Amino acid sequence: MANKSYEILDHPSDVRVRVFGDTKEELFSNAMRGMNEVLKSVSLKKAVNQRVVVNSFDLNALLVDFLSEVLYLSQVNKEIYTDIKFNKFSDKELEGELIGNTIESFAEDIKAVTYHDLKIEKKDGLYEATILFDI
Repeated sequence: MANKSYEILDHPSDVRVRVFGDTKEELFSNAMRGMNEVLKSVSLKKAVNQRVVVNSFDLNALLVDFLSEVLYLSQVNKEIYTDIKFNKFSDKELEGELIGNTIESFAEDIKAVTYHDLKIEKKDGLYEATILFDI
């Protein structure tokens, strides 16, 4: 794995996160972790597992749809997901089990995961994407 899995980038009004991964699955997992850092959950409670299934028309849409589903589940269930075990993963669909904890609250509110300038690339054997979160 790369030296870093994600980094929070400066943006005037929203939050941008650049994520890295040796595989597409690792890229998606690290994108979820980067989103979690933006949310800054408070007070981890009991452990939880949550099933997630996402179908999309391409890899970029799959990443946005995956993060949007994780964000939705986080907000509705007051949970933060720190890991995922993929049972199925392709450029158009994924299925897995989210692993995390219930929480007291979020310090930051993400309104949406956007497609703005989103492009998944492979550079020097490493997948990379920059995601803009509307806050």
